[in-house]
Amino acid sequence: MQVDEDKQSDTNFDVVDAGQAEAVIEQKTIGERIRRLRTKRSLGLVELGKKTDLSASFLSQLETGRVVPTVRNLARIAIAFQKDLSYFFRDDAPVTFRILRRQERVRLQRSANASANFVTDSLSALISDSSMNPCIADFRASDEEVTFQPRLFEGIEFTLVMEGRLTLVSENETRTLETGDVAWLDAIRKRRYTCEAGHTARAMFITRHRRN
Repeated sequence: MQVDEDKQSDTNFDVVDAGQAEAVIEQKTIGERIRRLRTKRSLGLVELGKKTDLSASFLSQLETGRVVPTVRNLARIAIAFQKDLSYFFRDDAPVTFRILRRQERVRLQRSANASANFVTDSLSALISDSSMNPCIADFRASDEEVTFQPRLFEGIEFTLVMEGRLTLVSENETRTLETGDVAWLDAIRKRRYTCEAGHTARAMFITRHRRN
């Protein structure tokens, strides 16, 4: 026996209250967004009404939040301003900061071009820019020196030694990086970081790929 999916869903979920739905729409400040678009273009309500085939009084009620627009009417307004319909529903609040708790970080034990004693905590979840990749790296104590050799790419690499000491070899140059030292490198250059045998170190690596 086939069950109507719509009817089945009604039995599994609570019915949405109309008042709650209207509250969600009000939170999106659709009316205010319409008004901002209109005033930015120096359009009067009558002019916008002619473009959308909606009355000036109706548009006034939309802007003040006294009526809830239908999708069809909202689409007319979006087309008039050459906007996507999603413009009226997206969250425009700026993101001032993000927090990634220590227990939320993804820990990776590296094997390629690195000793098993080299472990990184990815911080990429904080960054919306996919070209940037920050991580915290731990060089664990070992009977042998622990070496990390990053892959080559077009972009830059920024390194901050947080604890311990690292030896940086970049082509024909060798530098010792102590706690608190910072290095900036062209990531297209062959390089490696080494922690002495029996010692530990921690560093933050931030890489940024060059955009094409």
